[in-house]
Parts: sequence; structure tokens; C-alpha cells
Amino acid sequence: MSFTGAVKAFGAVRAVDGVDLRIGRGETVALLGRNGAGKSTAISLLLGLYAPDAGTVELFGGEPERAVRAGLVGAMLQEARAVPRVTVRELVRFVAGRYPDPLPLQRVLELAGITELAARRVDRLSGGQQQRVRFAVALAGNPSLLVLDEPTAALDVEARRAFWESMRAYARAGRTVLFSTHYLEEADAYADRILVLDRGRIVADGTGEQLRQAAGGSLVAFDLAGRGREGLQLLPGVRAVEVRGDRARLRTDDSDATVVALAGMGAIRNLEVAPASLDDAFLALTADGTERPDSTERPEGTGRPDGTDGSGGARGTDETDEMETV
Repeated sequence: MSFTGAVKAFGAVRAVDGVDLRIGRGETVALLGRNGAGKSTAISLLLGLYAPDAGTVELFGGEPERAVRAGLVGAMLQEARAVPRVTVRELVRFVAGRYPDPLPLQRVLELAGITELAARRVDRLSGGQQQRVRFAVALAGNPSLLVLDEPTAALDVEARRAFWESMRAYARAGRTVLFSTHYLEEADAYADRILVLDRGRIVADGTGEQLRQAAGGSLVAFDLAGRGREGLQLLPGVRAVEVRGDRARLRTDDSDATVVALAGMGAIRNLEVAPASLDDAFLALTADGTERPDSTERPEGTGRPDGTDGSGGARGTDETDEMETV
């Protein structure tokens, strides 16, 4: 799949703002972003539900609608109503029958973990159970590309673990998976590559470890003990300073130099040094953003100002030109 200068605006709001991106066959890619960052709009562009206002979006070398009609894409979206008066088995069988080369029904039920629900009516299932049925519907056609929008949002811990085991099994056959999530640990554990979207632009693209390095190698935390924060930003290696109450946290590229300099300023109380987490990386990469409602990604949303100071962070052309894109 590829986005080339893709733009989608709703009024004055650019939900997707000049995105350049390529994803190759067989990759599992996570899409992270705050509420209103543009994740759902980007997925809608990818599925042909929206047309870009500028730039292009391609799937399997052509228009997204063509790939969807050919049965190459399976999607699991956040907003979906339960189909009334049909059983799980009937629904999955019906959807599979619309595709040229579907997975066997029993295999779909097993992958989605809903074998025991097959005879039950879809509209009488719990929210988490219906989420697993939506996963089964996305898998039914045996798609080459699986697009999952917040796939584990309604699942408990055990169901989430089972879901990702199934997703991994499906991806091992060479399929491409793109999923959005609010669970950073899921992105780190299950994605080959993580994209961070902020105000409609890609601000980071890499592995979890690469994103952690982008946030600064380490965190140094200590009690201020009545001292002010003056001068902390000037300490060697320090990239960012956060103070909460009497506790200071420094994001630093050189924790040894930072600690030595702190010691020279006087006694250090309750010192802690730890590597930066993916949470820290995410907060650093989206530090200028504010929480925005999901509705701003859709035409009726009006609450988010148009962010114009983000910068793209897509992979370099040398690497992506060699990819076999989806």
C-alpha cells in the first residue's frame, strides 16, 4: 500500500495532512496516535471509504476500491452494528461466500476464538464477543491485507492475548496487517514497525526500540528537595524536563553525564535511572498535541484546530523503493 502526499480535510481541519507512506507485503504495522490524530481517517482512505482531496492512495498498485472489490482486503472497523436475527455461523458463512477464495468456516471460527459461539445469535452477544465476530468477518475472505481499527478495544486481558496469537498465526502466512491501537505495549509486542500519527502527519516510523531511542535513551528521576528546576535543562545530555510536585524527571541521551552533573549541584535524593519506555517516546513525539475527540476525524467534527507545525517522518525512499508494496 502507498500514500503519496495524501490529504483529507473536513472544513478547515486536515485530518490527514500530506502523508507519504509505503507498506510492503508481509509487514505487520501498528498505527499509533492520540484521539483525533487522523488514524480512522487514514484507514478510511486506505479502504476507499473516502477519496483524498490531494495526493494518491493505492492498494496492490491500484485504486483501493478495486482491491476491496477483488476480495484482497479484510477490515475490522470500530463502528459496526450487530446483524439482527442471524447466528454467528450464518453470518460468517454469508460473508465468506462473497469472496473468491475464502477460508474454511471452521478455520475462521477457530482463528477468531468463537467456535463455541457459532450457534448463538450475533445480536445477543456481549460487546467483547461481538468484537471477536467482527474479527472473524474480516478473516472470512482470506484477504492478503488485514486492516484492524482498535481491534482489542472491548476485549479483556485473556481475550486480547488470544486475539494476538490468532493474528500472528494469520500474518505468518505472509499476509500484511495494519492495525491501530491505544495499547502501546501491543504495538511494541506485535508490530514489525510502528507509525506515530499526530495532527494528520506521520511524526515517527520505526521499531519500538527506534522510537524509544528517538525519545532519548534514558530517564533520570529524583526529588528536588526544595530546589527549583532552574538549570536542569542545561545539564549535559538533557533533552526534556518534567516536574510534578517535588519530583523531577529528565529525559537524557547521556544518563552518566547527567547524574554526575546533578551530583555536582548537591545531594540527590531518591535517584532513579531507567531506559525510556514506549510511553515516553509516544508522549515526546506528540508533545505539542492535545487530546481531541474522535469526532474531529469525521465531517461533523469541529473541535480540533488545524495543526500545521508537524513534520513527516516516513521512511527514506532508498528503503521503500526496494519494497514490494501491497
